[in-house]
Amino acid sequence: MICRKINQGKLRSSVRQSICRWFQSSVAPVAAPVTPVSNVSSSGKKIQSELHYTTPFCSFTKWKVSFPLRGCSFSTQAALDLSTGGVIDVPLAQTGEGIAECELLKWFVQEGDQVEEFQPLCEVQSDKATIEITSRYKGKISHIVHVPGSIVKVGETLLKIAVDEIPEPTETSDASEKMTSLDSDVIGSSDISSVPEKSKIDGVSSTPAVRNLAKQYGLDINDVPGTGKDGRILKEDVTNYAMKKGLINEALACAQQKHSEVSSLIGGGYEDKILQLRGYQRAMVKSMTLAAKIPHFYFIEEMNCDALVELKKSFQNENSDPEIKHTFLPVLIKSLSMALTTHPMLNSRFNEESYEVILKGSHNIGIAMATPNGLVVPNIKNVQSLSILEITKELSRLQKLAKINKLSPDDISGSTITLSNIGGIGGKFGSPLINSPEVAIIGLGRIQKIAQFTEDGDVYPASVMTINIGADHRVLDGATVARFCNDWKKFVEKPDLLMLHTR
Repeated sequence: MICRKINQGKLRSSVRQSICRWFQSSVAPVAAPVTPVSNVSSSGKKIQSELHYTTPFCSFTKWKVSFPLRGCSFSTQAALDLSTGGVIDVPLAQTGEGIAECELLKWFVQEGDQVEEFQPLCEVQSDKATIEITSRYKGKISHIVHVPGSIVKVGETLLKIAVDEIPEPTETSDASEKMTSLDSDVIGSSDISSVPEKSKIDGVSSTPAVRNLAKQYGLDINDVPGTGKDGRILKEDVTNYAMKKGLINEALACAQQKHSEVSSLIGGGYEDKILQLRGYQRAMVKSMTLAAKIPHFYFIEEMNCDALVELKKSFQNENSDPEIKHTFLPVLIKSLSMALTTHPMLNSRFNEESYEVILKGSHNIGIAMATPNGLVVPNIKNVQSLSILEITKELSRLQKLAKINKLSPDDISGSTITLSNIGGIGGKFGSPLINSPEVAIIGLGRIQKIAQFTEDGDVYPASVMTINIGADHRVLDGATVARFCNDWKKFVEKPDLLMLHTR
C-alpha cells in the first residue's frame, strides 16, 4: 500500500505534502478519497494538487488528490497493491569467487519476449568460464540495457523484466530520505508539482574510440543522443553534440571530418585501433602478472619417442570408435602422472604468505589450449586413477568445449601441474611461465626425426621430442627436477613399463 498524509500544523506561507513511501510499479496509483477526521475550520479550504510521480521505472504518471488543509487523512485503500506487478531490475550476479566483471557474449531473448522462470537470458564470460544467466522471474522483457561485447560489472543491471507479482520494497529506517516535499507560496486553488530528475540509462552503445572522443571534448557519453542502429552513438553524434554545446566550431568539425575522409581514400584508413581484452585474455593478464613474480629456472631434456610412435599406431589400428582420435598426448599425460607419484613436490602448491607447500593428492593435469577466444587451461582430474583411453576421451571433451567457449568453471579450476604442447603448433620447444600457485609447468616440443648416434658411433634416425620444465626455485631445486625428469623419460621411452606400475 502507498501511505499518503498531510504534514499537520499551523498554516504558514506554504503547504507541504509528502509521500511517505515509494512504490515500484509502472501503473499510476488511484486518487484517494477524502476522509475528514475532525472538525475543519473555516480556513480549511481544499487545494487541488497535481503530482508528477516518478519511480525508478516510470516518470510519466500523473494523478490528482483533493484534501482539506487541517485535520485530515487519506484512505489507504486508494493505493495500488505492490503485489499487482511492476518492473524488476535483473543485475549481473556474482559468477565466481573474485569475479568483478564479465563480458556479455550474446542474448537469448529480445525486448518484448515472454520469459519463464529459469529460462536462459544471456551468456557471459568471466576470467574463468562462460556462464548462462537464467531468469528468476516470469514476465516480459521490457528493456535490455547492454549490447553484446559490453563489459558488465557485478551488480550492474543487465535487463528489466515486467512481472505480474513483485515483492514489496524494504523500508529504510530514515523516512526523511524517502519523502519528496512540495511547497507552494499561494494558498487556494494553486498547483503543487514536482518532477524528479529522470535517471540516466546505463549501458550506452558506443565503441571505445567514440568514448575517447567524447572524453577529449569533456562530454558525458550518456548525454550524447545516438543516431546509429539501436541508438548506437557514432563519432558524428559526439562532434555534433560538441558543436551544439559550443565546445568546437563548425569549421573545425568540417575539417576533422574531411581529414578523416581523405585518410580513408588515400591511405586506406590507416588508423590506430583499440582492442579491448576480454574473457580468457583478461585472465591471462592477471595470471601472467603473478607468474612474472615467480623466480623461474628451466630444465631442458630430449626424449626418444620411437616406442611412443609405434604405440600410437597400434592404438589407432585397433580403434573402432570414430569419435576417438589417438594422439601422443594421453600417453604423455599418464606417464607424467606415474612420475609424479614418486616426486610429489612437483604436484604441489605454494602459499607464499605462510611459507607452506601443499602436496596435492590428486593429479589434476592442466592442458594449455589455444582457442579463438584466447589461451585457456582446462585440466583432467584425477589422472592417477584414469586409463589412457579414459584420458583420451576426457581430453577430447575438453578440446571440443574449449573451441566453442563452453568450458565450465570446474573444467578450468583446480589444476596441480600444467602441460603446454607448443609442438602441436610447430615449435621445437618453448619456455612457458608457471600457472600460479602451481610450482611447475612443462613445455612439450614437436616430435621430429633427427640423427642419433649409437655407442659404437653408428648413425640412426630417431623420433625425438624436446621438453622444457619450468620450476619455481622457491620450492624446487635442479636436482629434484632432474630426478623427476629421469623417471618420466623412462616411462615415455619404454611405455610398456606403464603396465607394470598402473594400479
